[in-house]
Amino acid sequence: MLPFVQNIPMISIWLCVLGGLCCLMLRAHAAKILSLLMCCTQVVLSAVILTHTLYAGASFNYQMGHFASPFGNELRAGPLEALLALCISVVMLLSLMGGADDLKLDIPENKRSNYYIMTSLVFAALLVIIYTNDIFTAYVFIEIITLGACAIIAIKPGGRTLVATMWYLIMSLIGAGLLLFSISMLYGVTGHLLMPGLYESVAVLAATGQYTLPLFILTGLMCAGLGIKCALFPFHSWLPGAHASATTASSSILSGLVVKGYIFLIIKIFVRVYGIQVMDMLHITDILLILGVFGLLFGFSSSY
Repeated sequence: MLPFVQNIPMISIWLCVLGGLCCLMLRAHAAKILSLLMCCTQVVLSAVILTHTLYAGASFNYQMGHFASPFGNELRAGPLEALLALCISVVMLLSLMGGADDLKLDIPENKRSNYYIMTSLVFAALLVIIYTNDIFTAYVFIEIITLGACAIIAIKPGGRTLVATMWYLIMSLIGAGLLLFSISMLYGVTGHLLMPGLYESVAVLAATGQYTLPLFILTGLMCAGLGIKCALFPFHSWLPGAHASATTASSSILSGLVVKGYIFLIIKIFVRVYGIQVMDMLHITDILLILGVFGLLFGFSSSY
């Protein structure tokens, strides 16, 4: 029987989902209080996992339904995942608290409960991306984040907000298409979706020199898809409109959580699916370095 602490990642995810469902039946003020209490609870739960993993000095896996691969799904929690979950919980709490006054001005009262439903959905999806050990599950919840993010932008009335939301949705769907295609290709050459199995298969393919070109192409598509979603250079110009049009809390969630969640997933895939040596062999890191330098120069030049 698993120790209770190893059930906390699953409990944290379901807590957000159930909190969102409860907000559906509550008035605006009650939904706000429930969302803030849920964020505080998540801070405590994440701190418990962080303390446990640091004390144990190791990560742990949680099999969904206790079914092994390939029939089951897995969550993985270690010090890094717990720390990120803690940071996300704190930022979500501060965003909802700090944007509460503007939210009253920007969003009609009859829609505020819906706003807290969507923030709970985004919160749950971010936790799944942090904890999941399955690359396809990460893709599914990335799309849930997209739907929730579009909702918390569009809920503020105004034509400018609707235009920004449509741009956000279109660009996110383009990135999602590239990401899904790359995951399909990766599954085709490895036969795995769980990250440990992917890591072993990719290492074998890299060592034998098989599928080097397909690996390069699908990795490039994966980077492009996630790069579009988190608005990395040169896919950056569409995002500021969404931030400027949304209410304060939404802008804070988008910039502080959603975009960073995509970046964390890129790093997670690089480390836990490919490995740094394979990324160097494919020269993906060199390309990203060049794009990063150009992005830095572009940002520096545009400030003058």
